[in-house]
Amino acid sequence: MDLLRGLAGPSFGHMQDALSDSHSQSDAMDPARATACLTTLSLPATVASGDPLPPFFHQLYFWEAQPPADLGRDGHPKVGGGIPDMDLPRRMWAGGQLEFHEQLRAGITASKTTTVVSAAHKDGRSGPLGFVKLRHDFTQGGNLCVTEFQDLVYREDPDPKALKPVVPQARTNEICSETHCFNSTLLFRYSALTFNGHRIHYDIDYAKDVEGYGGLVVHGPLLAQLLMLKAERELGSLKRFSFRATSPLMHFEEAKLCWGGDGTLWVRGPDGRQNMIADAS
Repeated sequence: MDLLRGLAGPSFGHMQDALSDSHSQSDAMDPARATACLTTLSLPATVASGDPLPPFFHQLYFWEAQPPADLGRDGHPKVGGGIPDMDLPRRMWAGGQLEFHEQLRAGITASKTTTVVSAAHKDGRSGPLGFVKLRHDFTQGGNLCVTEFQDLVYREDPDPKALKPVVPQARTNEICSETHCFNSTLLFRYSALTFNGHRIHYDIDYAKDVEGYGGLVVHGPLLAQLLMLKAERELGSLKRFSFRATSPLMHFEEAKLCWGGDGTLWVRGPDGRQNMIADAS
């Protein structure tokens, strides 16, 4: 469903100010990992040290490995500390906004600094929601390369008696589109490359029985990655990109990645529903 629709009331409620401190990491940006991702996406290529990385490939780096005791039931690190505890069990990556200042390059150590911009609770039509916005700044060689804002949404467990939400229908006036198929192997490999332990992407029993999905869920960042690569092919380079997830896509479903010709992109599921919308420039 559209994670940001159906909110009651005139505002997002009480907003917490950004934390005064930030969390920083560094990574050597191993070229082999970027090569593995391109191959996983059926884009064979060899990335060497010094080569520019495709947009959004910073998702492959800056792993934060936690011991099993520090993981939540969903496979993510437990909230608290760097991310505020919203006291809601289900976490979703609802969208994001990126600015590309310079290209990150493989094989050159880069730094990532993360700050919590805001956190808020809100009552939606389907129950309480928690919203967290993070800012990630990526630097390399002393230069700011990428600024990313990440929007997270936290929800209650699904109520099996609740009515299913109305899912938005996708546009059909694209100038061009690409058809993509997904399967459990692709989702597993992308989870491994991004060190994403969220069980909805590889544990079908958990995805169905606990979080109420119809199958394994295709990663929102994977759909955004594919849209970004398409936008780069259409525009030649990217300065800005924003995206918003509007309904989940299952691992057994075929999807069309659509280009509107005016910087707009979207993902259309096999039944015509809209899974994601994006803007690129």
